Amino acid sequence: MSNLPNCPKCNSEYTYEDQNLLICPECAHEWSETDAGVGVEAEAAKLVRDSNGNPLKDGDTVSVIKDLKVKGASSMLKIGTKVKNIRLVEGDHDIDCKIDGFGPMKLKSEFVKKV
Repeated sequence: MSNLPNCPKCNSEYTYEDQNLLICPECAHEWSETDAGVGVEAEAAKLVRDSNGNPLKDGDTVSVIKDLKVKGASSMLKIGTKVKNIRLVEGDHDIDCKIDGFGPMKLKSEFVKKV
């Protein structure tokens, strides 16, 4: 029996080989052996942290740590405002969310803390 690597996404040991790809039957992730190390490094580099250094993920609830001016709005986003169900995106403003009273907006992770 050959020693195939575990799935880099779900760490399942039941991977199998199909031509030049490795496939995980549990999460349906496909990768090649040459890309196996690259995917793990890319996910580690994509890790977003809040102002206290806690890792953030999609669906988390965060709180704003300082008053923020909002372009196009007459009022400011006040300290302590809770933002539920965040979504992480690429770019300078790496949190995409919807705030009651303000609507959809993007925030920088350095101005929030995980609740």
